[in-house]
Amino acid sequence: MNKSAEDDFRSFVEGRWPRLLRTAYLLTGHHQDAEDLVQAALARAYTRWERVRAARDPDAYVWRILINTNTDRMRRLRLGEWLTQWLPERAAPDGTDQLVERSVLLDALRCLPVRQRATVVLRYLEDRSETEVAELLGTGVGTVRSQTARALTRLRAELPRLTASETV
Repeated sequence: MNKSAEDDFRSFVEGRWPRLLRTAYLLTGHHQDAEDLVQAALARAYTRWERVRAARDPDAYVWRILINTNTDRMRRLRLGEWLTQWLPERAAPDGTDQLVERSVLLDALRCLPVRQRATVVLRYLEDRSETEVAELLGTGVGTVRSQTARALTRLRAELPRLTASETV
């Protein structure tokens, strides 16, 4: 990679790191996993930087890499780990409403399958249109709508249970 392309990649990363990290955190639910996910996605983007830079929308290209990397990560996790809703220990209450709400949101997102979680995160927390989400996920707008509808139905069913367990 030439010096100009390297500088371009460096400025791209510096400008998008916080947003990429936030999205990765919402997808993974853990800060360390989010950092690993963003680093892995950016490593893939770096190796294809000329193609990424020449794309119609480099941001969408990198977000797609991030989502695909997370999907790959979740496939690998299924082999060695079982995700459950119950932890052996409960975290001590932190005393702030915002942290409780965020905790409930993350628990609710963890209840969703990977594609539904990605759809909800991109659609509502990243405030992207259905068309953008469809492009990022490599699927049709109809699929985004149905995945979103299923996810929202599941979230509506899970939230009362999750909020009741937070007040106990």
